[in-house]
Amino acid sequence: MYDNTQLITAIITPFDDENNVDYLALTKVIDYLLDTGSQGFVVAGTTGESPTLTHNEKLELTKYIANYVPKNILIIANAGTNNTLESIKNAQELSDIENVDAILAVTPYYNKPSQRGMIAHFEAIANASSKPVMLYNIPGRSAVGLTVESVITLAQHPNINAIKETTSAEFMAAEIEATQDLDFAVYTGEDAQTLTAFVQGGAGTISVASHLYGAEMTALFTALAVGNWQEAGELQRYLTPKMNALFAFPSPAPVKAKLSDKGLINNKTRLPILPLNIEEKNELNKLLEEF
Repeated sequence: MYDNTQLITAIITPFDDENNVDYLALTKVIDYLLDTGSQGFVVAGTTGESPTLTHNEKLELTKYIANYVPKNILIIANAGTNNTLESIKNAQELSDIENVDAILAVTPYYNKPSQRGMIAHFEAIANASSKPVMLYNIPGRSAVGLTVESVITLAQHPNINAIKETTSAEFMAAEIEATQDLDFAVYTGEDAQTLTAFVQGGAGTISVASHLYGAEMTALFTALAVGNWQEAGELQRYLTPKMNALFAFPSPAPVKAKLSDKGLINNKTRLPILPLNIEEKNELNKLLEEF
């Protein structure tokens, strides 16, 4: 299901002046992202400010996006929490939404389970979901991370077929090597690793930077497809500092600030994430323009 799907955007959730989900702005963002090369969306993930969305908001957001985009656009709905039973319920409800292709489940945060506990957590979600599950390994946010051995174990499950990996290039390489004979896709969740991950045999990137640099990232994948490694390398060198600059402040505030400058959304986030103020926007613009 992930064949030829290299660029997936972890889409932001726009808010209006009353702090409600702004569906008119969301439509504008989706159209813009499709025009600049996004081939799929992760809905209500970290970049979508999942921790501050209600259960019903996540369901309605997923239904709206899944109904709006063309059928060939991959939709991955985020079901993951640090509560296994809640994640199971989320996975079951999201799986029932028409045009949802996969379920995302994150490494359980805060309660710090063992590897055995995390394996059991993901297997329980996969057993309950009617759609394939994508693992989300992000120890920088969850305080725990899957080992390569645990990923290999989970990749054997018939309803787990992908991972969003946000660790090192070496870690991804080991996963790709160990699962290359399985129907298992390894995506990087780190924009700056786009070229490295893909050259090593990864499936592509689940991106934040594609909100602003989707056309350039698409050009990078196109260059790789025709064997133009030099152009791909030049594009990655151009993009990397810009990608890193988008995390100079808590995400997704920088991306939202720039999308606001484009007139697509209001510069609104939900607490505890604050929108960038004028000084912060000036600093972000300086960082982006320097490169």
